[in-house]
Amino acid sequence: MSDNNQLGHGFLGSINHYMSDAMTYLDLPEGLSERILQCNSTYTVKFGVRLRGKLFSFQGWRSVHSEHISPVKGGIRYAMNVDAEEVEALAALMSMKCALVDLPFGGSKGALMIDPNEWEADEIEKITRRFTQELARRNLIGPGQNVPAPDVGTGEREMAWIADEYVRHAQNDVDARACVTGKPLGRGGIDGRTEATGRGVQYAIQAFYKDDAMLEKYGYEGALRDKRIVVQGFGNVGYHAVKFLSEEDACRITRVIEYNGMITNDDGMDVEALKSYFSENGSFKGCDLGEYSEDVSEGFLIDCDIIIPAALEDVISEDVAEKISTELIVEAANGPISAASDKIIQDRNIPIMPDMFVNSGGVIVSYFEWVKNLTHIPFGLMDRRSRVRNRRVIVDAMETMTERAFPSDVREPFLAGGSELDLVRSGLEDVMLSAYERISKVMHDDPSIKDMRTASYVIAVSTIARAYRELGL
Repeated sequence: MSDNNQLGHGFLGSINHYMSDAMTYLDLPEGLSERILQCNSTYTVKFGVRLRGKLFSFQGWRSVHSEHISPVKGGIRYAMNVDAEEVEALAALMSMKCALVDLPFGGSKGALMIDPNEWEADEIEKITRRFTQELARRNLIGPGQNVPAPDVGTGEREMAWIADEYVRHAQNDVDARACVTGKPLGRGGIDGRTEATGRGVQYAIQAFYKDDAMLEKYGYEGALRDKRIVVQGFGNVGYHAVKFLSEEDACRITRVIEYNGMITNDDGMDVEALKSYFSENGSFKGCDLGEYSEDVSEGFLIDCDIIIPAALEDVISEDVAEKISTELIVEAANGPISAASDKIIQDRNIPIMPDMFVNSGGVIVSYFEWVKNLTHIPFGLMDRRSRVRNRRVIVDAMETMTERAFPSDVREPFLAGGSELDLVRSGLEDVMLSAYERISKVMHDDPSIKDMRTASYVIAVSTIARAYRELGL
């Protein structure tokens, strides 16, 4: 690792630091390191929309970090605290993320400086459609060029508007709906996309606790069951992650932190009941599922087993990093730990599962949706009946041999052959586990690589470098 005085400043500085650090483990040709570090392009778009009887001006960005492979991929966020540097950092992280999990995308990201809460739904639609027009005019969106997705402040609704507007722009493009992912099911989306990032977080944590060599490295024993989990951010990602971990892995969700307060219960909390209360009230205040506090400044300073930051960047300060008490930190958000805080935590021998791996579930399932849109064939359509017939043969043979009928609650799901959601979850799990195995192998093969973040960046940078070399650069 670099010395403290060489660490990057800010989110972009941290990512550049991680990439540069990874490059010290690789023998790259002269000039290639700089090419990988640089962001290829960042476009600023400014446009006006007539709303409420007057013209309002808006500013947005679309950044492309690396085009070593096309198209490029990355979400669009709606927030007031965004700028070009943050968008470039997120685009670079997308390049690393796609390379790590072996997806055929370069990295991109977009943002619009807007507070969605200040506008009505029909106004947000007009703004989104105008933003899409500006992107389309500059070839910053398209199924073979640049494919956005949801991010902070956006979701299925905005993606449906973007897709519809792009289809109007490219009426002769039969693949036009593949211009964006994260769409509603009825508009070309895919089952399982909404839960994808949270589900990926679960698969990442499961992989860690099944890795005996990794557990031994950190001196840990035991399985995932009954682990005490703290999550910061109870939106789509944080909610789905702790929902699956509590329901399927018997973990205890002991603290949930939001921007306006937190709730704590050492015995664990019912995630669905908590989500219902929060959705209805916008806060945990008054909820009888745990102890409420408005002061979240020490939200991470609780004895627990797993901490999942699932909100925004740079939420774990250096001061918190020195005091944090947990056996695993799982970065479900992008960049929740700065390079300086990362070094403190690593020096304390607390493992960090890095964002570029942990929250890749969204882009993985986005890839499935993109492929579905390009092939114009629903997942499983071509072989579903064949699988059902083969399974029926197996069931009939077993019933004949045992002279007993299969229980109906086992027989029917087995014969169904798997829904689109089943196939998406299976594919997501396979990609996540394969990526984790590569991370673990790099650390095993090179003992000088001591943490999962460095291993992840080494894999990603080497993948991009190989692509550039194959292009003759």
